Formats: sequence, structure tokens, C-alpha cells
Amino acid sequence: MTLKKIMLGALMVSSAALYSRTVVDVTGVGREKIPVQINVANQAFAKSLKKNLEISGLFVVKPSGSIKVAGASGAVTATGNGRTVTSAETFSDDKAARMAARRLSDSMCQAYGNQKGFACDRIAFVSKKGKTSSELCVCYPDGYDIRQLTGNGKTVVGPRWKNANTIFYTGIVNAGPQIWEYDCAAGRRNLRWSFKGLTTGACVSPDGVRAAVILSFQGNPELYVIDMPSGKWVRMTNTPLASEGQPAWSPDGRKIVYVSDETRHPQLYVIDVATKVKRRLTSKGSQNIDPDWGPDGRIAYITKRGGGQIAIMDPNAGESSVKLVTEPGNWEHPSWSRDSRNLVASRDRALFVVDTEMQGDSPAKPSRVFYADGSWITPSWSR
Repeated sequence: MTLKKIMLGALMVSSAALYSRTVVDVTGVGREKIPVQINVANQAFAKSLKKNLEISGLFVVKPSGSIKVAGASGAVTATGNGRTVTSAETFSDDKAARMAARRLSDSMCQAYGNQKGFACDRIAFVSKKGKTSSELCVCYPDGYDIRQLTGNGKTVVGPRWKNANTIFYTGIVNAGPQIWEYDCAAGRRNLRWSFKGLTTGACVSPDGVRAAVILSFQGNPELYVIDMPSGKWVRMTNTPLASEGQPAWSPDGRKIVYVSDETRHPQLYVIDVATKVKRRLTSKGSQNIDPDWGPDGRIAYITKRGGGQIAIMDPNAGESSVKLVTEPGNWEHPSWSRDSRNLVASRDRALFVVDTEMQGDSPAKPSRVFYADGSWITPSWSR
């Protein structure tokens, strides 16, 4: 399958009704987990805290544990292992209780595991049902509080966060694909860029100033960088017999990883933004696609090796550093969390949190974010 077909196929997605029966399936992985006992009367708080602690990979909730969480609204305290973490938030409804639990989970991850928490970071994704439309949605990693952002019955593709409040995505609203910007706080969208031909893959640089975009107005799909304040663009690649796609920035904003099928099979490449010097990253596997560059410098991507698997690699070390962190399956679109340990990805029309730390010599079992009718695809984790 060519990269152009992959990109064009991704544009044919659709919407779904939003209702969830939130369940998270968690198994022990990686380093030894810290046992936690939760004794909080508010069930919304207790359930959200349990799920967020367990999907972090650091904790396991048991009837008894070395860390005990107890209290009520306005005074919930975690004590144990020589540390105390307190939530002084008052919550009057379930939604507020869940938000307070997420913040406590993040504080516990930092205090007891020296790991950045991600419970308060939202996941943007696409709700798909049927053949002609799809909608942009967000939720939290515990699977609660799903919110549908768009509702025009058109096509939404490839959401990516600009910052903690703004999402860029490709929307087919008028005649063809355009880049849209959605302000989650204001609840409105704005058309950002419209070019002739294919316009997709917008990914904003870490400093928020530039965007990597795939455009075909000068021929076949190529990688461009747009200066957002001025709107001026620079063409980065020139491969007249190939197509580029799926760009993602390095943490320092100096490089971009992207996919190209210039060898007739989609593979990962890295390009230096200043010099436009590129190098090929992958060669093993019939396809290597969907890259995301994590905060610690590692790249997560999908590799086709007897089935799609999520792989992570150090781009400086190359393919000798590749680790496969899932069993083979229909995996797509991995996106790093801020802790540089967990990913969110889609598989079989559902979303999963994937712990990249191994369980012995085997990949950890992924944790499904929520259960709901419909298809839920192309997740992107804010950080």
C-alpha cells in the first residue's frame, strides 16, 4: 500500500454516538507496583483515582497497601512510604470529584514514583460511524467525561494538539481538505489554512511558532513548514515520484520525522529543518508509519512485521534500538504521554493506553480507555 493511499484512506472517516460504559483493564507490568488502598466514600472520586493510578503503571489498588488514601471532599490524603500527599479540593458533583481525583493521581505519581502524571491531560480523537462523516472528541485517560467538539456531520482527520487547549486537525467541510484550529475553551473552530489539493498532517512545533504540514498544491504530497505568525511557507522535501506524510517534531524543534514512500514502501525519515538534510530511519518491516516523537527523544511508530505493532526507537541509535511494545494487531496512531512511558493508540476501533515497560520479556497488556458503540480512532495526547 502506498503512502498516498494510506493518507487518502484516512480521510474517509465518520461520526459516532457518544455514550460510554467506562472500564479499564489493567495488568501488572514493568517494575514492581506500589500497592494502594483507597477508602474514599465518594465513588466517582474513588473510581477515577483507581483507574488513573493503575494506568500510570506505577500502582496497583488493593484492599490493603503501603499507601492509604482516605478522607472526604476538601480533605483527601494519601499517606505512606514516608510521604503525604493531600487534595484539599471541594467537589459538589461527580465531574468535579473526578477532576480532583485526577489531580491527586498526578501528585501521587510525582511523589511516590518520580514520574510525571498524565491524568489531567486530555486525549483528542475521532469518533467514526458510517462512511461519510466523523467528529472531533476529547476525553481524559480514565475514559470519563467524553466531550464531542464538532457536530457538522463532515469529515475530521488527524487531530494534533498545539497546546493544552488548542487542537489542529484536517477537516473536509467544503470542497476539500483544509486545516482547522479548535479552541477547546471557547468552543469554536477557525479555518487556519486552505490550499489547492491535499492539505493534511498539521503538527505544531514545540515553541508554537511553526507548523509542519503536508501539501500537494505544487504537485505530489510534500512536507512543508509554515511560519504561523506570517503565514509564509518553506518546502522541505522534493520527491516527485513519492509522497510524504504524517510529520512530527523533535522535542527541541530542530528536526521533523515523517513518512515517505520514495522506496515504494512507507518508511520513516528525519529531516533537519535548518539545512533540509534528511536521512532514512527505518528499513525493517514492509511499512513503518504513524510516528510520534516523545518528550525524552524516542520515536513511537507502527511497524508491519507479521501484523502491525507499536515500536519505539532512539533515532540517534537507529533500528538497533527498536523495541516492540505490543503484540501484533491492528495498531494505529501511537501518541506519547508526558511521562515518556505510556502511549495512547487505537486498535480495532477502540482506544488503549499502552505501557512501554515490558512485563518480563513480553509486552505489557494494553488498557482499554473506555467501552462504547462506534469506532474511536487517531488519538492524540496533550502534554
